Amino acid sequence: MALIVQKYGGTSVGTVDRIREVAKKVIQYRNDGHDVVVVVSAMSGETNRLLGLANELHDHPRGREVDVLLSTGEQVTIALLSLALEQMGMPATSYTGPQVRILTDNAHNKARIMQIDDEKIRADLSAAKVVVVAGFQGCDELGNITTLGRGGSDTTAVALAAALKADECQIYTDVDGVYTTDPRVVPEARRLDRITFEEMLEMASLGAKVLQIRSVEFASKYNVPLRVLSSFTEGGGTLITSEEASMEQALISGIAFNRDEAKLTIEGVPDQPGVAAKILGPIAAQNIEVDMIIQNIGHDSTTDFTFTVHRNDFQTAMNILQKICQELSARQVTGDEKIAKISVVGVGMRSHAGIASTMFSALAAENINISMISTSEIKISVVVDEKYLELGVRALHKAFNLEQA
Repeated sequence: MALIVQKYGGTSVGTVDRIREVAKKVIQYRNDGHDVVVVVSAMSGETNRLLGLANELHDHPRGREVDVLLSTGEQVTIALLSLALEQMGMPATSYTGPQVRILTDNAHNKARIMQIDDEKIRADLSAAKVVVVAGFQGCDELGNITTLGRGGSDTTAVALAAALKADECQIYTDVDGVYTTDPRVVPEARRLDRITFEEMLEMASLGAKVLQIRSVEFASKYNVPLRVLSSFTEGGGTLITSEEASMEQALISGIAFNRDEAKLTIEGVPDQPGVAAKILGPIAAQNIEVDMIIQNIGHDSTTDFTFTVHRNDFQTAMNILQKICQELSARQVTGDEKIAKISVVGVGMRSHAGIASTMFSALAAENINISMISTSEIKISVVVDEKYLELGVRALHKAFNLEQA
């Protein structure tokens, strides 16, 4: 007997019929002798519907009340799935995040899990029940409802698997695994049988939408076996695991991309110690995550400082930079919301030279200009004009022969 945590995304529970199918799949695992904890998202489209209501009433809905609103989506799903299981003869108990005591910090709309109380879950499992938990949500120390950000149900599932020391965490979604890139952009993209935590972490952070980055961080930190599967088709999916010496690593495992980037530049900043902190400190104080950074030193004792943020944070960051520009007597602040990031990822980079030259040559052959470059041990990222995104991804996928096993 194994303990399995399963997570089903919005499309997997998007209708009553699909919820019934999920219930059948869960019961099949129970009948095989496994204990099962199920984490579910809101039904497909529900979170956007709720946000739409909030936008009708407020110009920039954020904070505590948005968390109270959005958490209701998962509450509907856990109740419906539990009812479906009960109707099929399988005892089940549903819990919201606060009920099961998923304790988070108080960063509303993108909270982080601090602790999980697994007492109720273990008691129900001992009573031969299926436990159904709302993903994406928890509560802070004061009892305020919090949410974990888009894709947070993945994080809930992996965190529960870690807390319960589950044998496997299965992420059921509308795709049958992790691909070399998005098949909607490159039809020849290939499903990977397995990928390392490190590679998946990079791909998730660089824009791959299959898993939320924090779920991969949890799985890597606690060595939780993680598998991505389809709710609609049978198959082994993609196993995400620690790197093993016996694994033969491809040169490049995948191409990740992100359309949700924006670039900001503050020009003519005094070239002196502490300036970067003066620029990025107020940005961080607003809980805005900075991605790529470039600093160019000029000949007049000034520097141009460029960085990227999520497109949703662009206007807030721009307003902050305008104030900093005046304080530092810089020349001006410019911004660009029409950019995209493309990245090649692979642990095989560690032992192979020439990855960068192949990447840059492939983009140059398509007349795609690169405005920013960032590298790590297993990835190279570039920023390009958004209009060249799909062309660039296709060119790189072909250049590295990723359609071949």
